[in-house]
Amino acid sequence: MGRCCVENYYSVPADDKEMTMYSASDLRKGLKIEIDGEPYILTEFEFSKPGKGQALYRCKMRSMISGNQFIKTYRSNDKFEKPALEERKMQYLYNQENEYHFMDTVNFEQLFVTREQLGDNINFLVDNMEVDVLFFQDRPIDVSMPNFVNLLVTQADPWVKGDTSGSDTKPITVETGYVLQVPPFVEQDDKIQIDTRTGAYVTRVKE
Repeated sequence: MGRCCVENYYSVPADDKEMTMYSASDLRKGLKIEIDGEPYILTEFEFSKPGKGQALYRCKMRSMISGNQFIKTYRSNDKFEKPALEERKMQYLYNQENEYHFMDTVNFEQLFVTREQLGDNINFLVDNMEVDVLFFQDRPIDVSMPNFVNLLVTQADPWVKGDTSGSDTKPITVETGYVLQVPPFVEQDDKIQIDTRTGAYVTRVKE
């Protein structure tokens, strides 16, 4: 595993080739590429340029089918196929052990995506949320989350005025069970906005 998928590269029409391929300079966290016929998402990314040598792109990737992960370093002349992914608007219903169930908002068809496929997205899913479910070869493999979600704080230690600990953040838990650092003034039963791309606190939401 880890070999760039370049099968059928030369069978792609010249004017379509660039549209279906990525170069190493396109690599970034969150990018989806195809390797050995399987779609992967980049979960971590580091760029380095050692001296006069070629630029190096160290990538940690997660299979969007199995959830398996691996780390590989690529060079500036490496190429990657863009996976043919389809998005369908669906509503999140519930989870049952390792399965997260969704319903198509058009034809009401129901399906599930596994915890391994969803990765960190499980931290931001709440009942009845509408998301874009990603399909690869008619198989559901992942969820495309909105960039920002508003979640209820279910557990937070009270902030004591005049606290001399020197800490400017504190840990809190939101309704999905996700734990993150927030400013000391955030309290239980507040609603906060979280950036799903980083998992970080953005602001307190007024209702």
